Amino acid sequence: MSRSLKSRHRRSLVLGSILWAGSLVASLQAAESAKSPVMNRPVMVFAAISMSEALQDAGAAFTRRTGIVVKYSFASSAQLARQIEAGARADIFISADQKWMDELIRAQRIDIRTLRPLAENRLVVIRPAGRSSVDARDWMRSLDRGRLATGDPDYVPLGRYAREALTALGIWNVVQPRLARAENARVATLLVARGEAPLGIVYATDAITEPRVEVVSSLDRSLHSRIVYPAALTREANATATAYLDFLSSDEGEKFFAKYGFEREAASSAQVRIP
Repeated sequence: MSRSLKSRHRRSLVLGSILWAGSLVASLQAAESAKSPVMNRPVMVFAAISMSEALQDAGAAFTRRTGIVVKYSFASSAQLARQIEAGARADIFISADQKWMDELIRAQRIDIRTLRPLAENRLVVIRPAGRSSVDARDWMRSLDRGRLATGDPDYVPLGRYAREALTALGIWNVVQPRLARAENARVATLLVARGEAPLGIVYATDAITEPRVEVVSSLDRSLHSRIVYPAALTREANATATAYLDFLSSDEGEKFFAKYGFEREAASSAQVRIP
């Protein structure tokens, strides 16, 4: 073999060794990444309970596509915010109003760069299904001696929206002593579904998912603040959580919210603020 041919042969072997070594390093790095408990941990979402069905459907679709598991903690926004502030691990927080998002922003638990409006809701008056007819224009008379179920206005976003609407209607002082103050939106709906309250003010989405109730009337949006759900990553969130929040904000994610009565077009025009 000539000296020139031997030289080219050696260069070829060296180049091949370098490429093989680079490929091995990349494989080892990928393996280490796959073993990383941070990258492989489930995405933990703390979300207002009124979003439970929509988010569970969306999470299942996201997991099928990516292999990333999504887990949830559903409760009132107040309860969830306090848990996160106390140190509970969450990657994403979705509130039913801005107040509790503001609380976590002030506590420096939220990555404000990721803050966005996710969906919008409406208020409706409901009664147990199959009960006697209720006049939509004078539904208050149907209370008789019963109570009006809604969220606790002192803590629960649903209750605050309901208080605003009842105040605007000029009947808050009459209704206030007769409130059945529920710990979250889903409990308020269940009180009516079980017949424990003759009427309730709940989110339209909860009325859709509970077959044991019927809508008496929709409350005009002008009676209360816009019911917008702000969402954001916490400061502890990793790349997998970022991917899921982006999925929820996408056109594909919108389909899951629309299925359960949430509105995205209206929410997209809403402004989320940084306190």
